[in-house]
Amino acid sequence: MLEEDEDFLESETQLTDDQKIEIAKWFLLNAPAGEIQYVAKDVRAILKDENVYKKAAEESFPSYNKSHLICIELPNRSGDVLITTFSEVDKDEYLDPRTAQVAIVDHVKQVCKEVRPARDEELPSAFVEEYRSAMDAEIMKYVSEAYPKGVCSVYCTKGKDVEEPGFDFELVVVISAARHSPQNFCNGSWRSIWNIEFKDEIQSVEVRGMMQVGAHYFEEGNVQLDAKHECKDTTLIQSPDDSAISLVNIIRHHETEYLASLQTSYLKLPDTTFKDLRRKLPVTRTLFPWHNTAQFSLTRDIEKELGIGK
Repeated sequence: MLEEDEDFLESETQLTDDQKIEIAKWFLLNAPAGEIQYVAKDVRAILKDENVYKKAAEESFPSYNKSHLICIELPNRSGDVLITTFSEVDKDEYLDPRTAQVAIVDHVKQVCKEVRPARDEELPSAFVEEYRSAMDAEIMKYVSEAYPKGVCSVYCTKGKDVEEPGFDFELVVVISAARHSPQNFCNGSWRSIWNIEFKDEIQSVEVRGMMQVGAHYFEEGNVQLDAKHECKDTTLIQSPDDSAISLVNIIRHHETEYLASLQTSYLKLPDTTFKDLRRKLPVTRTLFPWHNTAQFSLTRDIEKELGIGK
């Protein structure tokens, strides 16, 4: 994958170890969803210096794992923990609020080494936990219906110590779903983060969502998609159960709407995007068959994956 850069990295007279580390980090941090281990293997082979590789990996993997919201299985199949900035309680330690456990992870190997019970100060108050757990239960139902192999979690990021009504607090909902099929030259991921602020003074809940879709198609080519979308919404503060239902309906609405917009874009792909990518008359002087762009495998595969087309 990275063979073209081997001579560049090997040139001792041109690059210092620090420069090699920065270049290696760039490749690792920009690896498509689910492919950092493949990129790491190539980077390691190209560097031919275990100390340089180790330094680059130790600096890159934590950031990559958190930005891609990767999911790591807890020991004895007791659950899963999402690696996010919201669940991070200490270096290499991540909270799973559903089981009240903290996972101690190896970022480079992407595994959980051990778990410990969460401390009281790492968990929200009983009052906030009512809202958090109700939200967690509802979002689990939605994710199980909407995302094959989807994983979700709900964290309290502000107002963790609030004991009664009259104060503000904030929850964050994280949804992560991945579909890795390297044998078919295709990997993809869905990531969404929903910041939910409970504002007691105006009895309102403000919702901010960020959705991100990544896909990498690399059969006889190298095509990547990285799409992002942000949105806002509001609702009224209600009981924990009623608030959870209302908020999950908001999330469902916006995510469904965004998916529909992506599907519409893909339907137009043969007639718009492909034409923008190619010359009117290629350098081969052979006309490109714009009248039948559906013959290309990328278009067919996208339509097949999304269940669209004829």
